[in-house]
Amino acid sequence: MSIIDEPKIDCHNHILDPARFPYQPDTPYRPSGHEIAPAALFHRVLDAHGVHHALVVGTNSGYGEDSRCLLDALTTSGGRFKGIAVVPNDIGLEALAHLKAQGVVGIAYNLPFFPPGQYDGTDDLLAKLAELDMCLQVQVHETQLLDLLPLLERSRVRILIDHCGRPEPQAGLRQPAFQALLALSRTGRVSVKLSGYSKISRQSYPYEDMWPYVHALVDAFTLDHCVWASDWPFIRAPERVDYMLLLLLIEQLFPDPAERRKLLWDTPSRLFGFGGEVSCDVRGRLR
Repeated sequence: MSIIDEPKIDCHNHILDPARFPYQPDTPYRPSGHEIAPAALFHRVLDAHGVHHALVVGTNSGYGEDSRCLLDALTTSGGRFKGIAVVPNDIGLEALAHLKAQGVVGIAYNLPFFPPGQYDGTDDLLAKLAELDMCLQVQVHETQLLDLLPLLERSRVRILIDHCGRPEPQAGLRQPAFQALLALSRTGRVSVKLSGYSKISRQSYPYEDMWPYVHALVDAFTLDHCVWASDWPFIRAPERVDYMLLLLLIEQLFPDPAERRKLLWDTPSRLFGFGGEVSCDVRGRLR
């Protein structure tokens, strides 16, 4: 069986549609050109690659705390999409519950976009997430995870780490932030996205300097707490990224079909509440 024919869920991607949902005036970055990614185009990308479901992530680039584009994509997807939203730190429980009712399964902390201390004192927000059984998605780079650890460790919330924790490939597996990430596997409530290689790697495809980090994460967290993601439409990618090549890389890193089944389908279905399998035709289009 080709990986095109295997059931798959893409756990990190973005919908960017400035024609229908204009960017916020103060956005730190305005995606343009090939980065513009309406929902209709994303459905076609998924269909072409036999991907059944997607976890759509609200982005600080363009929209920030404006979730209208994200919510429109979720509402019109017929259950194909679930979402991660960017929200204000002081959002109330009722507003979070309203987002959950529309298909949002968690919120994002994006440390690279903000000065230090952006999420200090947000224990109450994490408590609300735990009460609603929503997750916290965390994107960090360099040593930012070390500063966030006390907040994460004293919370009860389920945590989803973006892009392998964005380690520095040249710093080696013993770099403190990556070791701290591996240690979080012992909590049983942290999962990791195997994604974002083009953001991290110092090499071109197939990003071989990232492979030791992927293997270390799978060894620590097991495939019960790892998911795959494309990061489509590859905002600020340093070079061209091809969706199909990312899937072929998964075949190379995980040659066992049973392991791919767990990574690409079983684990994300359980973590994010996606429904049963969707049958596809030979071109991967949903029936």
